[in-house]
Amino acid sequence: HNALPPQLVPQMAEEVQQLSRSSIHTSAVCCRVQSGRYRITTKRDRPLTYEMANPPHFIGHRKSWNSLNTSTIKDALRPSQTAIEDVFIRKFVTGTWHALVCSEIIIKRQQNTIRIAALIRQAISPRKMYFLIGYTEELLSYWMQCPVTLELQTVGDKKDVVFKYI
Repeated sequence: HNALPPQLVPQMAEEVQQLSRSSIHTSAVCCRVQSGRYRITTKRDRPLTYEMANPPHFIGHRKSWNSLNTSTIKDALRPSQTAIEDVFIRKFVTGTWHALVCSEIIIKRQQNTIRIAALIRQAISPRKMYFLIGYTEELLSYWMQCPVTLELQTVGDKKDVVFKYI
């Protein structure tokens, strides 16, 4: 019943070819990997820590992940909440320990416990440092509804953490 008249078939074939030619776009392949790498400065005066000096494809070989948890396993609970909590923890710690954090903040989740590791500069008195440790652990434990432990190591100067300059 719905057969096309024979004179329309060549016209439709041309239109299909025209449409297929106009809708397929090709471009050159871009194999340049840029993310997670630091650009070399002209004076080579940008300090990099060991974590920063290794490119992303060395994660698992020369360096580890900055967040260790099991929430991203298939069918695991709360993967998005865990990522948002990790961002919150990092922002809270860098704000509380203002200008004292010398390295990346490593977050390790084991069962019901959150362990936070970082390198801190020795620019404040031990009394203030102990207060900030208790303050940070107490508030994060209250907000995260689980025990939080800070595992801090101190360095004398921020230059002690520099691995190389680029």
